[in-house]
Amino acid sequence: MSHSVALNFADGKTFFISINDDELLLDAAFRQGIKLPLDCREGVCGTCQGQCESGRYEQEYVDEDALSELDLEERKVLACQTRVQSDASFYFDHDSSICGAGDPVAIEAILTRVDVVSETTAVMYLDASHFKNQLKYLPGQYARLKIPGTDSWRSYSFANSSNKNNELQFLIRLLPNGVMSNYLRDDYKIGDKIELEAPLGSFYLREVENPLIFVAGGTGLSAFLGMLDDLKSKKDQLPAIKLFYGVNKQADLCEEARLKEYEQFFNQFEYHPVIGQATEGWSGKVGFIHQHLDEMELKKQPFDMYLCGPPPMIDAVKTWLSESSVSDYRIYSEKFLQSNTTKPASAIA
Repeated sequence: MSHSVALNFADGKTFFISINDDELLLDAAFRQGIKLPLDCREGVCGTCQGQCESGRYEQEYVDEDALSELDLEERKVLACQTRVQSDASFYFDHDSSICGAGDPVAIEAILTRVDVVSETTAVMYLDASHFKNQLKYLPGQYARLKIPGTDSWRSYSFANSSNKNNELQFLIRLLPNGVMSNYLRDDYKIGDKIELEAPLGSFYLREVENPLIFVAGGTGLSAFLGMLDDLKSKKDQLPAIKLFYGVNKQADLCEEARLKEYEQFFNQFEYHPVIGQATEGWSGKVGFIHQHLDEMELKKQPFDMYLCGPPPMIDAVKTWLSESSVSDYRIYSEKFLQSNTTKPASAIA
């Protein structure tokens, strides 16, 4: 039996390898062209250190000078001593370039559908089924897409989980004047070919051990749709999940039917839309998301918080947490940047 393993690097690039039952992680990576740094191969030097972020594994000899007891509790590993026992993901705190890993997968997909799902949002559907292998990505990661007829590339989080049919979805904000926005409003044709590169990004779902709090701003919702799709296969093993979804106006809300379906599917799932500028007819939460976080509730048990959306929203939530008495949590975030940026580590609204 073999397992699918994601190797994630500090430059936001991810590479998937297969690993056999009795194979060491380091050997499997080398066999598939990813030369993780090493010196001793004996569990002593610590050069091949990484961290397991999801999945099961066991380690052979690990010298106490290479990894401390705390390191081991935090699921840090030595690739030369690690045998993987399930599908898994590992993070290495260095750029992929030093491993000779190459570039992310580059493929061409076919545009099959565009749905305008709110005044400011569209969902783009792509078919990459002709690609001979499954396009693998972690829930929450993104792809770079080239807009047809231009030299421009834009980055969008996957709005569904990786699947064998390579059917891809992206939630896209419709700007007043943007290259992708103008294409989706005026120029697209079903059957257009769209180049894409994936997977990318260090924002993805880790091992689920604690209650989850998802905080989405605008089309930051896309990453969480992908995560929730992936979590559906783990329904019976999940703790409570809360999703806060903030937009400026009620007309900006989208994919609500899909979110209601998640409420029906998961045993412990709460969906909380928050409107910044609500009209008189709105009876739900108003204002900013951090104003609706319950400090006393969050102090009851450890939790993992994921934030995806505009920088002001993410900064406001982090500031609220730092000023509160809440302390036992892990936080992961991705800020959406302006569409003229070329920074590769964040998805773009």
